[in-house]
Amino acid sequence: MLTRLAYAAATYTGLGLIGGLLYRELTRGRDWQFTQLNVVHTHLLALGTLVMLIALALEKLFALSRRRETTYFWWFYNAGLVLASAMMTLKGILQLDGPVDSKALAGVSGLGHIMLTVGLVFLFIALIKQVKAADAARTAVPRP
Repeated sequence: MLTRLAYAAATYTGLGLIGGLLYRELTRGRDWQFTQLNVVHTHLLALGTLVMLIALALEKLFALSRRRETTYFWWFYNAGLVLASAMMTLKGILQLDGPVDSKALAGVSGLGHIMLTVGLVFLFIALIKQVKAADAARTAVPRP
């Protein structure tokens, strides 16, 4: 799990940097306007890179992968982040030609954000269970 989290953090870093480059190049020479492209870069770096690095540290400290919820975190969180980021990128590209009011894009992006939330809930469930188990093991009184 440590290797998987490290690769995920590196991948999200690369995607975040590409998102920043995409924003810069697609909006070059245009009057400044807000598009969803403005936030793809920070979403991928903060929600991708930083969360994966924090999960990596938590895995190293508490062996979270011993909990089934960690697998649910992995799949929900990554699927949600990819889905939300892809929809933000698509909407941002479409917004370059003018305002976009698409309920479908908003709905799919919202689904991605919901999946992110579900993933985080699973991460905290796994973390709390492992912390409780570690506390119980540490405070257990050995019997003669």
